[in-house]
Amino acid sequence: MKSPRFLFFLIIALSLFAVFVTLPESVSFRNITKDNKLNVNILLGKLKLEKELSFRQGLDLQGGISLTFEADLSEIPSTEKESAVDSARNIIERRINIFGVSEPLIQTQKVNDTSRIIVELPGITDVNQAISLIGQTANLTFWEQVATVSTMVATSSAYPINAEFLGVGPIGQTSLTGADLKNSSVTFDQTTGAPVVQLNFDSNGAKKFADITKRNIGKPVAIVLDNIIITAPNVNEEILTGQAVISGSFTQEEAKSLSTQLNAGALPVPLTVLQQRVIGPTLGQQSLQKSLFAGLIGFVTIVAFMIAFYKRLGVIASIALVIYVFLNLAVFKLSSFTPFGITLTLAGIAGFILSIGMAVDANILIFERMKEEGRLGKGKKSSMELGFLHAWTSIRDSNVSTLITCVILYTFGTGIVKGFALVLAIGVLISMFSAITITRTMLRLVYK
Repeated sequence: MKSPRFLFFLIIALSLFAVFVTLPESVSFRNITKDNKLNVNILLGKLKLEKELSFRQGLDLQGGISLTFEADLSEIPSTEKESAVDSARNIIERRINIFGVSEPLIQTQKVNDTSRIIVELPGITDVNQAISLIGQTANLTFWEQVATVSTMVATSSAYPINAEFLGVGPIGQTSLTGADLKNSSVTFDQTTGAPVVQLNFDSNGAKKFADITKRNIGKPVAIVLDNIIITAPNVNEEILTGQAVISGSFTQEEAKSLSTQLNAGALPVPLTVLQQRVIGPTLGQQSLQKSLFAGLIGFVTIVAFMIAFYKRLGVIASIALVIYVFLNLAVFKLSSFTPFGITLTLAGIAGFILSIGMAVDANILIFERMKEEGRLGKGKKSSMELGFLHAWTSIRDSNVSTLITCVILYTFGTGIVKGFALVLAIGVLISMFSAITITRTMLRLVYK
């Protein structure tokens, strides 16, 4: 067992780090980038972490956009309509996750005889970009030269609208399409440094691509996206690896968006935008201020109650509670460095405030067991050790039951319900550390 003094200094160091991360003043020391924009703080810059340390906020706090799509199910059999809408929803969710939006809300809605998909994206302000990413169907095809116009027409009824730029005569569509695509990714041209989209075909697609390149050596093969020729490179040799590159005047964001659409696949039903609106953060900020004010009142009331009822023990519990709050906030901020960053919504803040009460509950259980041991004639130090020992099973069981509830809510809930469950679960785990390690270490030092 570690000595109380060692644990005490470890807790002090951890607490100071949590305060440094949490307080706004701790990130006010910043480096100036070449474009004169404020970037990350000095310490993070030295660690090569080029990302701003901040809380991730949900739609209700920072605003964003809300889009309502209507699904065209006229060509879908009645027995498959529900599955088609669910499939469209899943594809939209995959596209948004690659887009990097924190805690989006995506849900389906039945209105009379129409099916709708509602998408809410926090922190996004470019409505057109979001609609393009979510609603467009990336139709990828490959075209080659054909002998005559009649052959071209027989090969495909759809003719790329900018085919005249090829200057090579009639072209026709091959059997290689986006359905043969295994995955795509954004890379950079080794010569020009421009972003390009790398295509990797499955085994069937690789065979088709090899046949196309074999019969078109010295000729161009057009890569067509949504009936528009993106690029038409000349084939120098037969390509057997099943890899192709889409190049053009792409920005990095455009290349990423195209790769996202190709990876997610085509939407099973056409979508029409019924409603689009930008949501401002004003209402959310007002609600946040009221919630934080209510939480502050509750925190002060709890501290006053603990000190009045438990005297010196209450002071120790209150100090442990302050450390608990900073540890939670530090976890929320530091999570922004990971792909699983915690997004704070009003519901999540409610879960955090609730977890504060549960953290105090563990201390109350411990103190009451200490009182019982004292009434049995035990010394203060023995009462403290036995109080922690006997209270642990009750604390463990109550927190485990709460964690089970959080797992169920997170698994089967959506949107803000998931946020509430995640924040509450993190608070419960930290509260167990606070009650058993922090409070216990401080009491051991006091009684020693």
